[in-house]
Amino acid sequence: MPFADEISEGVPVELPPPRPIDPSVSHAPKRPQVLSDTERRLALENALRYFPKEWHSTLASEFLEELDELGHIYMHRFRPSYAMRARPISEYPTGLDSAAAIMLMIQNNLDPDVAQFPHELVTYGANGTVFQNWIQYRLTMHYLCRMAHDQTLVMYSGHPLGLFPSDGGSPRVVVTNGMVIPNYSTQEDYERMSAMGVSQYGQMTAGSYMYIGPQGIVHGTTITILNAARKYLGRTCDDGLGGILFVTSGLGGMSGAQAKASVIAGAVCIIAEVDPHPARKRYEQGWLTELHEDLESLVNSAIEAQKNREAASLGYVGNIVDLLEYLIEVGVCPDIASDQTSLHNPWLGGYIPAGLTFDQAHELIRNDPLAFKEKVRESLRRQIDAINRLSSEGMRFWDYGNAFLLEASRAGADVMQEGRFRYPSYVEDIMGPMCFDYGFGPFRWVCCSGGDDDLRATDAIAKGILEGLSRASPDVVRTQYQDNIKWISDAEKHNLVVGSKARILYADEVGRRKIASAFNTAISEGRVSAPVVLGRDHHDVGGTDSPFRETANILDGSMFTADMSVQNFVGDAFRGATWVSLHNGGGVGWGEVINGGFGLVLDGSQDSQRSIDSMISWDVNNGLARRSWARNDGAQFAISRAMEANSKLEVTMPNKVEEKLLEDVFNHSR
Repeated sequence: MPFADEISEGVPVELPPPRPIDPSVSHAPKRPQVLSDTERRLALENALRYFPKEWHSTLASEFLEELDELGHIYMHRFRPSYAMRARPISEYPTGLDSAAAIMLMIQNNLDPDVAQFPHELVTYGANGTVFQNWIQYRLTMHYLCRMAHDQTLVMYSGHPLGLFPSDGGSPRVVVTNGMVIPNYSTQEDYERMSAMGVSQYGQMTAGSYMYIGPQGIVHGTTITILNAARKYLGRTCDDGLGGILFVTSGLGGMSGAQAKASVIAGAVCIIAEVDPHPARKRYEQGWLTELHEDLESLVNSAIEAQKNREAASLGYVGNIVDLLEYLIEVGVCPDIASDQTSLHNPWLGGYIPAGLTFDQAHELIRNDPLAFKEKVRESLRRQIDAINRLSSEGMRFWDYGNAFLLEASRAGADVMQEGRFRYPSYVEDIMGPMCFDYGFGPFRWVCCSGGDDDLRATDAIAKGILEGLSRASPDVVRTQYQDNIKWISDAEKHNLVVGSKARILYADEVGRRKIASAFNTAISEGRVSAPVVLGRDHHDVGGTDSPFRETANILDGSMFTADMSVQNFVGDAFRGATWVSLHNGGGVGWGEVINGGFGLVLDGSQDSQRSIDSMISWDVNNGLARRSWARNDGAQFAISRAMEANSKLEVTMPNKVEEKLLEDVFNHSR
């Protein structure tokens, strides 16, 4: 069947033949059986309601087998026969560029070169899911093919509820993922609801169709490492990171970003990964300079690279705990360290405990999940003990917003100090005060032509805008402009594109708006040949509320509130976004964060320009205003500049209370 016919078909007219599990791609671990008999029956009934009754007898036993064997009904039979990849926008059989762009973004999320477990519809993070099953994918594509300019597609946790009448100014798609009642937001609740097919964990860029492959995480990690070296090691822009040793873990769930980022930053990095498959994949990609299975040769190679001030990424096929304990044994102390395993998903393979191989761990997850949980807790305690020892010798450690410190504390590890985590979150100590409070965050775009020429043209436009802004910027933000100018200058050289022709950089409100406007003009003039999709990641200024990550440096007591992300979602919707999304979950996990996201399709029109002027400014300034009200100095500076630039913007500013007054009042009251 031709691609255009199959993608628009929806539920097939004829029942397709069964499709066996494809061993050529990575597959999600088998989930433990968590449902009662009544819930198993309900899960099966929920799955069968997508199909005509005459198919039920055939599919019932098949789906029940998937549920019992895999822990989830993926409907592998309905996986499409065509190659899953981001195609040029012109190849999608729809009359709307906006609908075609969304189809492109969805397919990119499920591209085997991009997705972590593509056939289980998991894009990244071990459980960041685009859809719950393949028929949801098929129906969504069907609706997008049929969509008119006055319709909106409504998505409930991967389920396409349908097309609803709206108007041309409304979002074309509204996405929600995992929006459960707060009292039912535990990890156990998630596993049960996911198994029943009624909710999903979309991460953010997975479930809101905005993932651009590992490039996004590479950029964020690069910026983090550079700023960490400035803050902790006193390095300047001119110094570079030659001779610095960075130790971390995780090459699978978060795309192996540390390897590429460390080399771009100029450091030596050792990355531990238990699963040999992603380790080999990153080595074959060229993201790892070397791949080791022996600790002695690994550490010797790192020391040699340090001496020569070479940039190198050294992969270790083994456990991070073993690596850290070996470094202590041989007297090697890293300069900086972190952890990028998927600890937001600790019980389903996001973290492999010391003492178990990858295969042994997955077998234990399936057969004895309680024993596996205890192994994870034991391993986290050992890992923290090693980190504490190395930190006492001078290593600087930060939490990468992956719930590492949170789960370590829950495991009883020695990670608390005076009621707070012993180590800072990367947002709390680095990215929050140095980037987010000044409005800088992950602005990203995708060239819908699929052409390298368009990507080069947008790179050049973005670089020119940043250079102009840098020359006129205050000293307090110039460093961030300079980092991103260097990034965009070298982006093509570093071969960062995997999947769609995408790019990312950090920009503030002025930068994002000016770059977007310049793209829109270039499209209207034909210098960029097709529409461009704009979006962002979740670790940003205003789109996400997460006390252990994005809002870790909100210290006025409101760090557990989620008004900001919800306001971003709603505000983006009526200010011109092409699609909007709201999620329970993100980098730190289900129940720990609320994310608001968007996608904006630029087509060179005046409508696009109005959306740029209204929506992009709001998306950033909402976050700046909240951060300013929390009394963050950088945010007060940034929102004050924004109000000077736009007379229509009026933000409530905090008044400073003298510390002595507070002390006097409290002393008097005792």
